[in-house]
Amino acid sequence: MAISPMSKFFLNGRFSVQSLSGVQRFATEITRALSEIWPADLPPPELLTPRTNPGTSVSVDLGFPARSFGRFQGQIWEQIDLPKAAASGLLVNLGNTAPLRLSSRHSRQLVVIHDAGVFSTPQSYSRQFRAYYKILHRLLAMGKTRIVTVSEFSRNDIARHLKIDPARISVITEGADHATRIAADRSVLETHGLESGKYVLAVGNKAPHKDFAALDHLAATLGQRGIKLVISGGMNGRVFSAGAPDLQHAAYVGRVTDAELHALYSEAACFVFPSIYEGFGLPPVEAMAAGCPVVARDIPVLREVCGQAALFGRTPADLTARVIELLDNHARANDLRRAGYEQVQKYRWTIAARQLLDIMREESAKC
Repeated sequence: MAISPMSKFFLNGRFSVQSLSGVQRFATEITRALSEIWPADLPPPELLTPRTNPGTSVSVDLGFPARSFGRFQGQIWEQIDLPKAAASGLLVNLGNTAPLRLSSRHSRQLVVIHDAGVFSTPQSYSRQFRAYYKILHRLLAMGKTRIVTVSEFSRNDIARHLKIDPARISVITEGADHATRIAADRSVLETHGLESGKYVLAVGNKAPHKDFAALDHLAATLGQRGIKLVISGGMNGRVFSAGAPDLQHAAYVGRVTDAELHALYSEAACFVFPSIYEGFGLPPVEAMAAGCPVVARDIPVLREVCGQAALFGRTPADLTARVIELLDNHARANDLRRAGYEQVQKYRWTIAARQLLDIMREESAKC
């Protein structure tokens, strides 16, 4: 579909001034990849961001010209300041939220909604966050906003809750190549008293849907073998409701750098992912990219994303059994490593960026 030479593109850069979690990771990586493949015959998008506090700024170079502006911050900036600045073209929103009203009849927008978690697992989110997202997503679905998501599972789940035709929702993938882009910093093992191959890794926040409580049985079982269960991740209390208390037999290392996470993945005996709900499930794919065999919860989206490159378990006992299988069967673990390397070849940020660019072309032609 042809694009007018006068077409303009804008990126909602609110994610770039937020702390890094799964959604911000997606937005950061796909924006960087988009800049790498951007066609020379199209004007580059402008990354629009709220003004930051004195002494702070966008912390990473995302490859596109950036402009900070506006009187407000957060959701108010997104609803009031942002539409005015993006009035003359296509606004791309990568982080679940978008303006409800655009400032010009010639402007359009798309929004990447990663999952329907506020509907499917409401207990995982704070009351205020849950209410805002439910209202926002329902209203966006009623307008002309193009909706994009990151898996077939999410497409169907979002469509079900928003009561729209799944065909209205486009699907793009995510990438895993960031997991090994930065050299591993193995000092994190020494810092936390870890030995290569002598721990099992889990990654995520402590929101209820991550279900780390399901790993209590595993942690106790591993302890009897002199192996640690290591959990990495943080918790945003403004978004998520209180999760399960820390497991008695697990070692928590908190948030780590990308270089440290690379080391934790690559030196672990295996990776375990007990989550009962995901829109995509990036950590298992990151683990595969780093050569770590994966055990995952047996839910549809992880079957979709991991394919035959992971072992699956439905119950806590199942997860424990699959992990023990990998610890006791090195040939099976090596088979999974090879399968994981093959599986992640389809999850590259340049692939996701090309898919997004195709959708941007379609929507820009309507401006």
